[in-house]
Amino acid sequence: MRTTTRVGVFGLLGSGNLGNDGSLEAVLGYLRTAHPEAVVDALCGGPETVTARFGIPATRLHWYRGEYRTASRAGAIAGKGLGKLVDVFRTAAWVRKHDVVIVPGMGVLEATLPLRPWGFPYALFLLCASGRLLGTRVALVSVGAAEIRNRPTRALVRWSARLAAYRSYRDARSRDAMRAMGVDTARDEVYPDLAFSLPTPPASPPAGAPGPVCVGVMDFHGGNDDRARAAEIHRRYLDGTIRFVRALVEEGRPVRLLTGDTCDAAVVAAILDAVPSPLVTAAEPAALADLMDEMAAADTVVAVRYHNLICALKTGTPVLALSYAAKSDALMAQMGLGAYCHPAREVDADRLLEQFRSLEKRSAELRQTLTERNRAAARRLERQFDALSAALFPATDHALTPLRETP
Repeated sequence: MRTTTRVGVFGLLGSGNLGNDGSLEAVLGYLRTAHPEAVVDALCGGPETVTARFGIPATRLHWYRGEYRTASRAGAIAGKGLGKLVDVFRTAAWVRKHDVVIVPGMGVLEATLPLRPWGFPYALFLLCASGRLLGTRVALVSVGAAEIRNRPTRALVRWSARLAAYRSYRDARSRDAMRAMGVDTARDEVYPDLAFSLPTPPASPPAGAPGPVCVGVMDFHGGNDDRARAAEIHRRYLDGTIRFVRALVEEGRPVRLLTGDTCDAAVVAAILDAVPSPLVTAAEPAALADLMDEMAAADTVVAVRYHNLICALKTGTPVLALSYAAKSDALMAQMGLGAYCHPAREVDADRLLEQFRSLEKRSAELRQTLTERNRAAARRLERQFDALSAALFPATDHALTPLRETP
């Protein structure tokens, strides 16, 4: 007999990041298939967007609407401070309404991009603490993690993980990082990123002459520990990317610029301004499905954002990673392309072109490798969803279904 389960989803969803929204889409697909009786809503960054796109009720993550704007005036600082207090009660009230809360994927336990402790880490801690106090199971599902040096952020992330009822990670390095930060990970499993469960368009690489190259860009300024040289890192990344694109155009290659977050539009504009050629065009993807459509039609992809890499890998398109964190290196190694990583902080256009040409020479071989690795990832995610059902929905019919054996 099935019973209604109240499920909440939590995170920086609907805020313009396509990877985050892709993780939400994957979890909603799982819930609608395995637990159609579940009543789902969200506490998230962009509630209007989430409701419009996914058809679920949504509540704003923060009481103070200017949470992610820099506060320089006394009124804004006071508003942020008051918001932190109000959010304690708002978060607890929302958590109380649910049997289960799922944090779908995302790098919620890392600080590989600039991050302040009183922002999302504080919000995640409030969620996990409320869940523990109120008896609501909180699950961190296929999340990313990395060791954090900043002490307040490290403490909030560590306690969030400890207080969660269920944890799984999208790569072994994430689990190792949490163990190094003092979390008992003995029962935590590693599964692929949730986006690997999304539908994949058929690959349609151009035949004959060399086809288009997709270049995924990012408004990249380094990570949390790079704030002092953020401008220099951004300039080097942008200059190297422009030189790379210009070299492709000089060879007559069409280049398609892709983004993964609304903030990336400035980088696209800078490249189009620096390389004014009809061979360089830009897409405006609204979802990971749009990115995959673009990449399925390309010969090769060069990308920075983690979920841009996943979209290329899922479509079986050879990809070269401009890597800004260990998670990108781990993903590429897992999918058999570990040799094709290039540091995003130190983009060397000449070296990048060498790696790109090597990648293209091995295109047929690598496409076959990606087909096999994608099948393995899909099987692992089936097991992830079985494990999640067993942990979070013990009262449903699914609890009577044994977990599939790992192939």
